[in-house]
Order: sequence, then C-alpha cells, then structure tokens
Amino acid sequence: MADLALARPRRRTLRLRSGHVGTTLAALVLAGAVLAGLAAPLLWPLDQSAIALDNIAQPPSLAHPGGTDDLGRDGLHRSLYGLRVSLLVGLVAAVVATVIGGLVGGIAGLLGGWPDRLLMRVVDTISALPHLLLGIFIVAMLRPSLGAVILSIALTHWLSTARIVRSELLSLRTRPFIDAAIAGGASRARILRRHLLPHILPKIALATTLMIPHAVWHETSLSFLGLGLPPHLASLGNMINDGQRSLLTGAWWASIVPGAVIVMVTLAIAALAARWRDRLDPRVRAELNL
Repeated sequence: MADLALARPRRRTLRLRSGHVGTTLAALVLAGAVLAGLAAPLLWPLDQSAIALDNIAQPPSLAHPGGTDDLGRDGLHRSLYGLRVSLLVGLVAAVVATVIGGLVGGIAGLLGGWPDRLLMRVVDTISALPHLLLGIFIVAMLRPSLGAVILSIALTHWLSTARIVRSELLSLRTRPFIDAAIAGGASRARILRRHLLPHILPKIALATTLMIPHAVWHETSLSFLGLGLPPHLASLGNMINDGQRSLLTGAWWASIVPGAVIVMVTLAIAALAARWRDRLDPRVRAELNL
C-alpha cells in the first residue's frame, strides 16, 4: 500500500513534467514561426511574381533550404510569406466567428423561450451541413479573395461558440449570486457586465484560440482547391497545390516544406490551447494536482 501511495505522486510528477515540456516546445515553435513570418519581409524581400529559370526545381541546399519550385521560387521564403497569410486569415476569421457566435448564443441564453429554440434550430441545421462544402459554396458565390475566404470561415465556424455561450448563460442564470443581484435591484446591464461576462470571457477566448487551427486548415483547403488567394500570391494552400504537380517529377520538397510548416504551427497552437483548457477545467486540475 505504501508503494502504491508513493507511485501515484511520482506518476503525477512525470505527467506534469511531460506536459510542461510539451507546452514549452509548442510555445517555442509558435513563437519562432510568428517571428520568422513577421521578419520575412525585412530579411528576405520577395517578389511574388518573380521567376528564376536558372533555379527551377532545385533540391534543398544551403542557398535554398526549402528547395525551389517549378518556377525557381524559394520554397522556404514563400512558406514564411504563406504562413503570414494563413495566421492572419485564421486569427481574423476566428475573431469574427466568435463575435457572431457570441451574439447568437448570448441572445439565446439570455432571452430563452422561443428565441432560444429558434436560434438553436438554426444552429443545428447549419451544423448538419459539411463545413468545407458550405465554405466552398460561399466562396464560389463571391469573388475568390482574402475577404471571401475569411467570411467563408467565419460563417461556418461560429456554431461551437454559440453553443458554449448559450450553455454557460443558461447555467449561470440559475446560480444563487444572480438571484441575489436581481433581489438587490441590479440592472440587466450591470448583471451582464459584472457577473456574467467575467465567467464567460475566458471560455470564449479559449474557444477562439482552439478555432484558429481549424480556420488555418480551412483556408489551406480552399486555396488547395483553387478557391483561395490568387495563384501567384504566396499561400500555404497554393504552394501545396502547386507542389502536387512537382511530385510527378520527384520534387517532393515543393509540397513537404509548406505542409510541414502548417502542421507544426497548427499543432503548436492546438497544444497550447489544450494546455490552457486543462488549466481551466477544475477536474483536470485536481487530477494533475495543479
């Protein structure tokens, strides 16, 4: 029994250490990618339409760590520019989707009754549709551009935020401190500002962070299908789309480099968001002895 009692804290310590190592590694990867993307225009000015016929389909080397594509453009440099676009699209689309979902979930949770039932039926109906197909339809109805891609992502990713806000408000409305505030004569605006928002905002922020990797992959999928940014602009999806033609000639790096960049960055964001989620969940905190 004593050995078991000693083994449990040791197991928890190992889990905590592995979690901290993974979180630190994810933070370093994300920080390095963001800094490299921000510094790319200063360190490596890139002409998006430049063609270097003497460097076509060159394998990775010291001069070109990411190789070159079928037009002689440096793969690593273009991947950093494409990462800038993907992170910008993911962040803006996640914020817009959070605003839409927060408004819909807030109205449903605060009003209740038939507005709640009506809005939730709308959410259920949209949730039944494949997000990627719905996004393709939205972009196809508009002119393919950065704004159209952001709108497509926002209109297909606000549903989870709406459900989170609604469930939290419905739960908080029945709490004793809300009844005490109402009995004390507090207005609805004061109750919302002082008692409801402080409980909801951390989870909304977490939902927004978790949404960014999904938004990045959505943008990459649309660009891969030719419905994102113009082909001559550096985008991770465009680069992967262009690289699939190079695979037939043995130029594997044309797709591997942008694919590796997007996988590492999105996994780093997801790992940090998952760690944040665990810190917010009291049951997980108790289990990990945080």
